[in-house]
Amino acid sequence: MRPSFFSSLSTLICSTALGLSIASSPAYAQSTVDETLQLAKGDKTSPAYLKAPKVIFFDVNETLLDLTAMRSSVGDALGGRDDLLPLWFSTMLHHSLVDSTTGRFHTFGEIGVASLLMVAEIEGIELTKEQAKTAIVTPLRSLPPHPDVRDGLQALKDKGYKLVSLTNSSNKGVYTQFKNADLLSYFDERLSVEDINLYKPDTRTYEWAIEKMGIAAEDAMLVAAHGWDIAGAKQAGWQAAFIARPGKVLYPLAIAPDTVVGGLDELVTQLPDAQ
Repeated sequence: MRPSFFSSLSTLICSTALGLSIASSPAYAQSTVDETLQLAKGDKTSPAYLKAPKVIFFDVNETLLDLTAMRSSVGDALGGRDDLLPLWFSTMLHHSLVDSTTGRFHTFGEIGVASLLMVAEIEGIELTKEQAKTAIVTPLRSLPPHPDVRDGLQALKDKGYKLVSLTNSSNKGVYTQFKNADLLSYFDERLSVEDINLYKPDTRTYEWAIEKMGIAAEDAMLVAAHGWDIAGAKQAGWQAAFIARPGKVLYPLAIAPDTVVGGLDELVTQLPDAQ
């Protein structure tokens, strides 16, 4: 029997954890993607009416780069507990917002290491700071792009769009990631919250980004695989495209994105040529 709408909504809410989890089962991950795409088709404005933005901003980790390699390295650091990766990532996001709201700032890498140590302590797993750093930094530098990314970015450039990355990672970190993933040439600019000491989804980060690019909010579009990032961009008045990567779902209580796609190739078909 097909689950009820409220049952599905409850599942989404429980599994979201600020929009971020990496599914433990490939079958579950695919079913989550299918469900997200299906729910999005119900009540949405047709993607044919997407307005051509002046700038398309991209989240980086999980949106463009595949974090699968992180699963094994973080799991190994936590004594083989792959199931703890979602807890680690949500802990990292939680404490990045703690920094933003308390007026402090540490790099995303520093928060990632601290969060991994916190999870290890909660679970009674022995882990040193150096071990935590190795588990996170080493694989993070050399993540591969998702299969649709290079062709999708090139197709968007061919349509005349200005492409800008907007990430919680550091400037040095995203440069290294893009260099190793061979993505540097696709982007006109790389923006990092490191320059303003405020993490997404604080709406001030999106306001800062459009100010940097000299455009109005309605002329910006965010492409992201995180419900929390989509929520921030929509609250800031941007267009937003949610990429339903495996295990990723929207935050049901936020403003809905303008479109939900399975990959960049699908987004390309929904956008007109740049003006």
